[in-house]
Amino acid sequence: MTDDVRPSAEEAGMTDVKDDVCIVGGGPAGLALALLLLRSGVGVVVVERSRSLERSYRGEILQPGGLAVLGELGVLPGVLDRGAHELSGFRLLADGRVLMSIDYNRLPPPYNHLLSVPQQHVLGELLALCEGYERFSYLPGYRIRELLTEGSQVTGVVAGGPEGGYRVAARCVVGADGRYSRTRTLAGIDAGRIDAFDQDVLWFKLLAPDRLTGRVQIHRAAGGAVIVHDSYPGRLQIGWTLPHRGYQAIAERGLEHVKQRLRTALPRYADLIDEQVTSLHDLTLLDVFAGCADEWARDGLVLIGDAAHTHGPLGAQGINLALQDAALLHPLLINALRTGDLSAGALGEFARVRRPDVDRVVKTQLMQSRGMLTRNPVADAIRPVATTLIGRTPIGKKITQRIAFGNPAIRVHSELFVSD
Repeated sequence: MTDDVRPSAEEAGMTDVKDDVCIVGGGPAGLALALLLLRSGVGVVVVERSRSLERSYRGEILQPGGLAVLGELGVLPGVLDRGAHELSGFRLLADGRVLMSIDYNRLPPPYNHLLSVPQQHVLGELLALCEGYERFSYLPGYRIRELLTEGSQVTGVVAGGPEGGYRVAARCVVGADGRYSRTRTLAGIDAGRIDAFDQDVLWFKLLAPDRLTGRVQIHRAAGGAVIVHDSYPGRLQIGWTLPHRGYQAIAERGLEHVKQRLRTALPRYADLIDEQVTSLHDLTLLDVFAGCADEWARDGLVLIGDAAHTHGPLGAQGINLALQDAALLHPLLINALRTGDLSAGALGEFARVRRPDVDRVVKTQLMQSRGMLTRNPVADAIRPVATTLIGRTPIGKKITQRIAFGNPAIRVHSELFVSD
């Protein structure tokens, strides 16, 4: 952060922009919050470092909680029109035997399923709706370089790109720029990284229109558990779990060794792996860790989504937490803008309400990691019976609903919307 005397925007070759809120990051959290604010009469500038939506994404699974936010926002029909696959739940398998099955069809409708959807479909629909508002400015291809301050108050950002730069003045800056948040770094806030998981995940896709699963499957194998789910259109998203920070040693043995390991873990797809995995560049490694930033708010600044709290891929929580973060922050930020109190104390209410949810997700993911990805002959023998029994009890239903819906009290506050 800086409050040093600087050259004017003209002298620095920059364009001045000013509005109520500047959101750094045009992902699910950032664009969902932008749309919520715009519908509430608030002007928004979104700074996004990527130049287009055609970029690499990790999360594709929407849980019922995230679907509910998109449904209440009126975004979901357009997302579905762009293309998606419905999934009926989760299944854990070993050697072709079902060890655990979680059926989402037993949840209350209409959001009684998972949705596998390309993230660009979600972002494209959100962005299209945001662009219908006059007080929306979108700056793709610009990376923030500085946080502007007056005393302790964050008052905007400086963003640079290949075609110059912008100095964005705002009453509040929202950092929604992901697990490696530049906003958080510039604010001097520690990410709170926790290497709590024993696995990393190597992701890739296979074209397999005639072998879709209709659910998220986790195949336990000697060489590491493998996550498989349908990915629109007609593909399988596959995630091979590896020992944390162990991929380099495996990759050094070459592509054929990696493919043989994959074929052994997933014999059903061995032919597709052999045909379609042609380079190590076809594989993307996800460094799996948890994290919770030391602070989520400063005067004039608040962090949401992965910028505030980071999670592993188990349970498909990332996009859903991001969307619910946006829905939760929305009324708090509207109130702060109306009262003029954009202090760390006022904005910090978001963290005070949200942290317990985040802590529960981390604990659940650790439980899932130990229970689903580690191998133990005794546990494998009793797991199907125990799962069936627990699934028929109130506690089993409660666990499933918590994973599916997150905090059920979070909703879209449409009463704050103004006439278009």
